[in-house]
Amino acid sequence: MKSILASLLEPRTNSIYPIGLKEICIGREKKALGNQFGLSQFGVNLVKLNPGAASSQRHWHLIEDEFVYILSGNITLITNEGEQVLGPGMCCGFKAGEPNAHQLINKSEEPVEYLEIGTRSQTDEATYPDVDLHAVKESGSFKFFHKDGTPYTE
Repeated sequence: MKSILASLLEPRTNSIYPIGLKEICIGREKKALGNQFGLSQFGVNLVKLNPGAASSQRHWHLIEDEFVYILSGNITLITNEGEQVLGPGMCCGFKAGEPNAHQLINKSEEPVEYLEIGTRSQTDEATYPDVDLHAVKESGSFKFFHKDGTPYTE
């Protein structure tokens, strides 16, 4: 049986969003735990959000489910219903195809850590109601488009 010590993994700090939309994620660190075991059906990330950082732009997925479990700190969840502060031991989930856009922002003065678990599909679409962005996933990779359908070019 293979096991790892998550604290030894190098975090990914970059965002795949186009320039001008990725800056909201500065201060986000992700460790792809599921990748260490070759998981193919779902992904598991250990995420650290430093003060002021966001998990993503507010979005919802057509195909992929998402689940979040807060390990430490207090984080603000923003959905169509408004804002809610989540603390250690709290969790939330987002069913694929339900147009309830969500985002986590660390509005506190301390880092927040949480587990992020989601479907690993080869195709998907993500809708971003607050910004000029639409994502289409083909063959496991996202491509980004303006809402008028023109592609982002970096």
